[in-house]
Amino acid sequence: MKFLSFLFLLFLVVTVNAQTKQTWITNIDIINTSTGKVIPGQTVVIEDSTIRQIMKAGAKIKIPDSATVINGTGKYIMPGLIDAHIHFFQSGGLYTRPDALDLMKIYSYEKDQQWIWENQDELMRRYLVCGITTVIDVGGPFSNYEVRKKNAANTLSPNAYVTGPLISTYLPKNLDEKDPPIIKVNTEEEARELVRKQLPYKPDFIKIWYIVLPGQPAEKTLSIVKATIEESHKYSLKVAVHATEYETAKLAVNAGCDILVHSVDDKVLDPLFLQLLKTKKVTYIPTAIVASKYDETFTQQHRISLHEQQYANPFMLGTLFDLQHIPVKDVGFDYKKLRTRLLVPSKEDSTILQNLNIINHAGINISAGTDAGNIGTQHGASFYTEMLAMKQAGMNNAEILRSATINTAIGFGKESEVGSIEKSKLANMLILNKNPLDSLGAVNDAVYIINRGKIIKKDTLLLITPESLVQQQVNAYNLNDPEAFLVPYSDSIEAFIFPHKKLLNGKKGLMEMYKEKFDNMPLSHMQILDRIKEDNIVIDKTTDQSGITSTILYTIENNKIRKIYFIYKGSK
Repeated sequence: MKFLSFLFLLFLVVTVNAQTKQTWITNIDIINTSTGKVIPGQTVVIEDSTIRQIMKAGAKIKIPDSATVINGTGKYIMPGLIDAHIHFFQSGGLYTRPDALDLMKIYSYEKDQQWIWENQDELMRRYLVCGITTVIDVGGPFSNYEVRKKNAANTLSPNAYVTGPLISTYLPKNLDEKDPPIIKVNTEEEARELVRKQLPYKPDFIKIWYIVLPGQPAEKTLSIVKATIEESHKYSLKVAVHATEYETAKLAVNAGCDILVHSVDDKVLDPLFLQLLKTKKVTYIPTAIVASKYDETFTQQHRISLHEQQYANPFMLGTLFDLQHIPVKDVGFDYKKLRTRLLVPSKEDSTILQNLNIINHAGINISAGTDAGNIGTQHGASFYTEMLAMKQAGMNNAEILRSATINTAIGFGKESEVGSIEKSKLANMLILNKNPLDSLGAVNDAVYIINRGKIIKKDTLLLITPESLVQQQVNAYNLNDPEAFLVPYSDSIEAFIFPHKKLLNGKKGLMEMYKEKFDNMPLSHMQILDRIKEDNIVIDKTTDQSGITSTILYTIENNKIRKIYFIYKGSK
């Protein structure tokens, strides 16, 4: 019997091994983001979703015949990026925060929320295409936990760590009341109860929204903050706090918080505060661009890069220009007049970068996060913009890459799972053509994105549709960006006055046709009045500030706009 049992166990082992899927990445240079060094000539073995082994290339170990082999000669591999601050419940579009700008008469909040739910998989792929294999949702409705579960089952979604509703000292208006992302608590016991209410969902941490209204002393609600932190720590949960003023941040750190999820923006940090952060081992997430993205949108002084235009959802990006045609009475302010009072960049933006530089030199644990989903800060695409802002603040490439990988893992207590290329960690990695320590932009040039062991080619992640291509060039037109405008077009583009009168062919001809617009009319704005989609054809009815309407037909071939037909042009 013992012998038969042994044979049975042996059979099980052989069967399991036969079913185990391995990928061997041979002779590749590893970017160690912890040290900022390159480890040359390594072989990385992935088994299912895990890094199983790392060895010197050329080691006398036979590669199994069943393994997938990737020759990494001349290439680099680094840990997948981590966005330490996002919100699933926000779209990044103009209508996603009615507590900040109430445009619900124009576009309902419910419609925005429905769009997010329907397009969530697509938004998550945008993180992967930007090299982000882990996201951390820093507060939202209880449905966040369902999103985490959904992401875990989908290898085309990044790994996600989440918490539920923000435990808040203030209640914003106009947000979902049935499953609110932010819940105001009035007593210490209410705060403790809200922590306990989340425990069955297994939160990865707890979040506090420490908001102090003008004229209100910060100490007035400090007891709520202390109670939340104490109750969370009782269950070994780290606590992240939104506290953007010097006083609230200092009080939150003294109360025992683990993570500050935003920069301090009202005061330059002093040695006393820096020592406090260091002593308490607090992680600092600068979110350097999110406030400026609000300012850019509200004043229509956009600074949207080619990278953001290419990888952001084009329809949410397109909503950011809507203030140019929504009546002032419905907005509540005139964006042109607001420019005289709201400068871009603002004084607060400068303070954020200055404080980041100070924090970096003090050796505080810095974690890169965008606050994606807020108005103007796009899911996935804004992360590189955040990294460039960190570079502007004085951080070097190695420091930025560390903040975008292992620092975040350490800050949230997930360093045994993600953040570096080590045995037994999740196989979340990027295979790159160039060394990102030399050029930060190399992170945008991934040959493969490895997400929980799945090898993904970057160009297979995004579903390019005729409508998305057309919207992409409309966005570039409204940004007065000729380089981005050309991207969706075929090299052999042809334009006609409908049906057959030819106007031009080739991108050079296209630029000549639009030269006056890009050279002399930088503030011209195209509004889509109506859009018809059918197979590879998109027909837009448009208008501009002068009231001239046009009808334009686009035909798409091989994921590029191949022909344009101007059907009608006349007065409104």
